[in-house]
Amino acid sequence: MVLKIGEKVHIMVKRAFVGDLRRHFVGEIKEVGDNAIRVNGYAFIFDEGINEYSRKPEIRTQIISLIDARILINVIPSSTVIEEVTYRLSKDERLIITDGENFELDINEFGPKR
Repeated sequence: MVLKIGEKVHIMVKRAFVGDLRRHFVGEIKEVGDNAIRVNGYAFIFDEGINEYSRKPEIRTQIISLIDARILINVIPSSTVIEEVTYRLSKDERLIITDGENFELDINEFGPKR
């Protein structure tokens, strides 16, 4: 398997339509199957009213398809503190996720502020 139990991941669901919610998930893999993984962590939803991603407060368990072309999975460092992950703009106006300590990832492939 490409993914392993215990790995930490940042998951993005690509939008099918312009009005679709922008959903991300950050967590730790608990189970790996042939076509899906079970991940415990936090959901982030883009809030257009404040123009930023907001974390849902409760820990969730999500089943993520490995065969859905809309799913993008980034493996993040094992030292990442999942509970501390937030979204912010970098000094050069690029959207990043970070735990403020061990990990920072530029997730904006197409330009500034989103």
